Amino acid sequence: MAKKEATARIKINKLLEEAGWRFFDDGNRQGNIQLEPNVKITGSDIDAFGQDFETTKNGFVDFLLLDENNFPLVVLEAKKEEKNPLDGKEQARRYAKSLNVRFVILSNGNLHYFWDLERGNPEIITELPTQESLKHRRKFTPDNKRLADETVLEDYIAVTQKPGFKDDPKYQNEETRNKYLFDEGLPILRPYQVKAIHALQAWAKEDKDRFLFEMATGTGKTLISAAVIKLFLRTGNAKRYCSSLTAWNSKTRHIRTLSVI
Repeated sequence: MAKKEATARIKINKLLEEAGWRFFDDGNRQGNIQLEPNVKITGSDIDAFGQDFETTKNGFVDFLLLDENNFPLVVLEAKKEEKNPLDGKEQARRYAKSLNVRFVILSNGNLHYFWDLERGNPEIITELPTQESLKHRRKFTPDNKRLADETVLEDYIAVTQKPGFKDDPKYQNEETRNKYLFDEGLPILRPYQVKAIHALQAWAKEDKDRFLFEMATGTGKTLISAAVIKLFLRTGNAKRYCSSLTAWNSKTRHIRTLSVI
């Protein structure tokens, strides 16, 4: 097989492997990737894919990723490198619906989208989800009432970092309060930041579950992100986060970007 023809296939296979998906049985672990329901992939099948995932002698190629009980869990629609993965969106949706599958992955080896058919549009991802993470996502049910009813004040983050900080005499003294907060690295939300989070809660009260903050540079998106993460975790609306955000290091007083898992 020419190197050019194998490029996309190799990239997707590698990502699947890194996320714990298996084409073949491995010891006591069964293979959890199929071409179609109840059809196992053979080595010759894989060699036939090449770069052209769409037209092999057996027709269209879609990977089925299976759950722990070997039932279809995810449809993975693979495209050539030069194609936009979203070109296969509607085809993958129809295939997923026919199998009663909720999750879809669209990939051309370089660009990947994850699509929860019950929760909006495809979103760009940098790595493929694991079977375990999808199992949790499938069981997860948001509780918008708890999200809306949680009390969020200006000290929402600070009280997590240092419970009882308001009892410190340096805080109670208005002349030393600001220096005390600075020295302790305790962030206090500004009124408009609290208002932004309250707007999210009001939206949740109307049973909405998609939120977007659009704010100018320097307005404190980092603190709002931290408060929102706490809000979702405390109210049971998330068990984990996997996203890129900007983090404030209270000790070094530096801002850096990282992934929160």
